[in-house]
Amino acid sequence: MKTQNFLKGSVILLISAILTKGLGALFKIPLTYQLGGVGMGYFGCAYGLFLPVYALSITGLSTAVASLVAKEYGAYRYHNVRKIRRTARLVFVCIGLLLSVGIWLLAKPFAYYTAADPLAVYAVQMMAPAAFFGCLTAVERGYYEGLCNMYPTAVSQAVESIAKVVCGLLLSHYVFTHESQVLAFFPVGTPILPIAAAAAVLGVTLSTLCGGLYFFIRNLLGDGLPKNNKQAVPIRTGKLIRELFRVMLPVALGSFVTNLTSLIDLCTMMHCFDTLQQTKLDALLQKFGDIAADAAFPALVYGAFSGMALTVFNLVPSVTNMFGKSVLPCAAQAWAKQQKNAVVKQLQSVLFITTLLALPSAGGLFLLAEPIMQLLYSGQETACAIAAESLRALLPGMFFLCLTMPLFSILQGIGRADLPVKYMLPCVAVKLIGNVVFLQIPACSLVGAGIATSLCYALLFGMALHGLQRLLGQPLHWLKPLLPLGYAAAMSLVTACLCCNLTQTLPLPIMLLTSVGSAVLMYGIVLLLLEKTANRLKDGLCFRVY
Repeated sequence: MKTQNFLKGSVILLISAILTKGLGALFKIPLTYQLGGVGMGYFGCAYGLFLPVYALSITGLSTAVASLVAKEYGAYRYHNVRKIRRTARLVFVCIGLLLSVGIWLLAKPFAYYTAADPLAVYAVQMMAPAAFFGCLTAVERGYYEGLCNMYPTAVSQAVESIAKVVCGLLLSHYVFTHESQVLAFFPVGTPILPIAAAAAVLGVTLSTLCGGLYFFIRNLLGDGLPKNNKQAVPIRTGKLIRELFRVMLPVALGSFVTNLTSLIDLCTMMHCFDTLQQTKLDALLQKFGDIAADAAFPALVYGAFSGMALTVFNLVPSVTNMFGKSVLPCAAQAWAKQQKNAVVKQLQSVLFITTLLALPSAGGLFLLAEPIMQLLYSGQETACAIAAESLRALLPGMFFLCLTMPLFSILQGIGRADLPVKYMLPCVAVKLIGNVVFLQIPACSLVGAGIATSLCYALLFGMALHGLQRLLGQPLHWLKPLLPLGYAAAMSLVTACLCCNLTQTLPLPIMLLTSVGSAVLMYGIVLLLLEKTANRLKDGLCFRVY
């Protein structure tokens, strides 16, 4: 059975995450060009219904399977490992089928009453089968992650991303180029735009099918587990199902609660800026100019924050989340063997490798926020300026979020998946209060939501770290090994700042490439010169627990 240590598994998933994000951008940019703003609205409606379903079901599914498989695999109970897989397949494929039917049935009322556009029904319906295929794929990913084999997860993500780009864009293009033939299947007077958006959504659904087909082919080759297992202690099906839901539900609820921060921003930002326009317009005009008096100003600020700043904000956490996926089975196996010291080592290692990436990323984004926004969203000068300022306020939160995700994975691996939910609830309350307070102060209104988000995730990290320290019963000593990374990151930022000043007359892409490249080079050189840090990279991350 091919397995990877933490570092190798993390690198595999890291490459997969970067590829997936790149292909996601390759999909969204030309799709936006094809559909326009209105068409992307129809496309977004499908995700508006699917994401809560995804958060409540699929998100926690792979974690639950991976956690249980890792414990049984670490104890060499291969019969139970296979039984977990079979049971999870049966239970969650049935759940996925019910979810798909539910989304299909709810499509019309969702389009009418929530999206306020009956034409969005076609896109929502095309998303329905994705829940079924998503549950099937999540079981298989969790199974192989529990075996400490990250290749299947990485390959399936790549397959889905490529299929989404190809199928989504081709189907949408086909609708526009064969308009008369396509409209013949719909009621008279149906516009082509919502149908094209539905075709793009169908491409996304087909990509989840392709992910399932990959695992079907992969499983024909076998999983590499020994056939004979005399040590196996049979696990009852009822107990197994209860254990799956015991792990899955807290993870799913945690993911759902996390999504509430976006809802808080939507509900508070628009309202608070509208109130400021009515009560403190002079202060807004002094800070933002004449555009602050425009009726669309609240929508502009929220759009720049959610559509631009948060998009960049989420890039690094989505990558570092892969470290959590890699460390979870290691933590589960160590905890099952009562090896608390091994869990401590894993915790220290995952914090180190996460900081290695997150710290310079946060610093670089802070320094280069404006040119990055201008490069990504050229021609939107006002929105870019607003987004850059918002992004800077968000970056401390991004750093703490990156560190928190692996800690949550360890908590889930050691059987305390309930704690992340308990920690999130007061943090979401801090986010809500922070938004209400800061957004109503004209001087910091633009960065108010970002400040509240950073406070929320800083508190969340502190609570998660404290909770793990109590469970492990020993001090973690995590901060001191990270200090060399701070020094290296500071040196790289100085280098980036100098290069930025020297190359500011050059075209924007060249200036950014030069600044980022020189900073990365300096970061690597300083780390190599710091002998202890280099040794930690070599030895502290490459652990196995079986």
